[in-house]
Amino acid sequence: MNSALDALQADSIPEPSTASADPDLILTVDPNLSQNDLWQRIRNGYALRQLDSPLVASHEQWYAKRPDYMQRMTERGQRYLHFIVEEVERRGMPSEIALLPMIESAFNPRGYSTASASGIWQFIPSTGKHFGMQQNWWYDGRRNIISATLGALDYLQKLHGMFGDWELALAAYNWGEGAVQRALAHNRKLGLPENYASLKMPSETRNYVPKLQAIKNIISDPANFGLALHPVPNQPYFVAVSTSNNIDMELAAGLADVTLDEFRALNPAHNRPVILQENSEVLLLPVDKVETFRANLANNNLPLVSWQAYKSKKGEHLNGLATRFGLSPETLRSINSLSTQTKVSTGQMLLVPLNGKNTDNEFEAFNTHPVLANQLLKNAIRYTVRKGDTLSAISRLYKVSVEKLQEWNNNIKTLNPGQHIFIVKLDKTPRLSRADKNRGKLGMASKKTKKFMYKTQRIAQYP
Repeated sequence: MNSALDALQADSIPEPSTASADPDLILTVDPNLSQNDLWQRIRNGYALRQLDSPLVASHEQWYAKRPDYMQRMTERGQRYLHFIVEEVERRGMPSEIALLPMIESAFNPRGYSTASASGIWQFIPSTGKHFGMQQNWWYDGRRNIISATLGALDYLQKLHGMFGDWELALAAYNWGEGAVQRALAHNRKLGLPENYASLKMPSETRNYVPKLQAIKNIISDPANFGLALHPVPNQPYFVAVSTSNNIDMELAAGLADVTLDEFRALNPAHNRPVILQENSEVLLLPVDKVETFRANLANNNLPLVSWQAYKSKKGEHLNGLATRFGLSPETLRSINSLSTQTKVSTGQMLLVPLNGKNTDNEFEAFNTHPVLANQLLKNAIRYTVRKGDTLSAISRLYKVSVEKLQEWNNNIKTLNPGQHIFIVKLDKTPRLSRADKNRGKLGMASKKTKKFMYKTQRIAQYP
């Protein structure tokens, strides 16, 4: 696994692979492919036995009736597919294996099953630990795109070595190797065939390979099913950047000039809004944002972390802690994944603003635009544009002119949801009164501060 990570940490995007290239390189482009279409590359590598059964037809029909679902799934998958295909090919595995996350999680990196399986490859906790994926309050390696992919392919290769058959290996991935071994032994004892189709197995496992075959058939000829695949270029989507310091997730996204949602999609293993270096050797960033991130990080003069771990003391309650750290109770619960029924116990670990400072500090300018550094300094907030926002509406909310907003943001003229802009704090900017802070809830705030509280709480919220 480490050699694969090392290959991802190159200072620049790797050159196309050659015969003498390091066999552990992952982010490479096959020079023999003349077309920039990853779907065709996958089709070219099909190697599993074709299935033709009523179960396959049933799953084809299910997917064909849900074009929106297919679109969302393939849009999410575009971030990860090239990396997975590269690693599948490097190991000499059938390219259909790269489509398995569609069956497991629909490429949702935060997918979580009733069996406590997590990540795009849906590892249960024990199997994840067996393949080196650490899981703690801060971090869940089963959701790490790199480690989970390498672990899943290691496991599938091991299963294929055990059973000598890809269908049985896939059944074992879904059902468990011990269960498949027992089913084979049962058939052997009765003189029955020892293959996937002949085993007595749960319905989910019985449908597992037919479902993959249905996806394979749709990828082969989407038009035949009335579908259109989201285009995926045959080139790396992300590259890994080494981390040497703890850093706020929102700050890292800002330094890379990507939305927080995009950053989380590439780095979904982090459970909290601060990334601890010991839990992550690398950050994944879009290929075209790596140099932006490095330049902005080098020029950044602001603290990289605005959160800290706090161990609760005897007699402390969540509402009181929220007030102490300048948070609403709702925000403190959300940051720490606590339900409304959960009470804080003595010695419980909580994530709170660093040094007890009010969370307004979290919204100081992130130096994503070096030209703004001298102008903004610690005198600005970073605002996330939401649907329906306009420059004039934001200027009225913060009592500044549209011209000033444009001056602070490189003469910006249009806004898009998820975009970040900077607003220099002026004396007219509404402040929260002590009473409002103590009340905590938006609905109890004075009319003067409701809008401002809504904006700042929305930015602070961490799902």
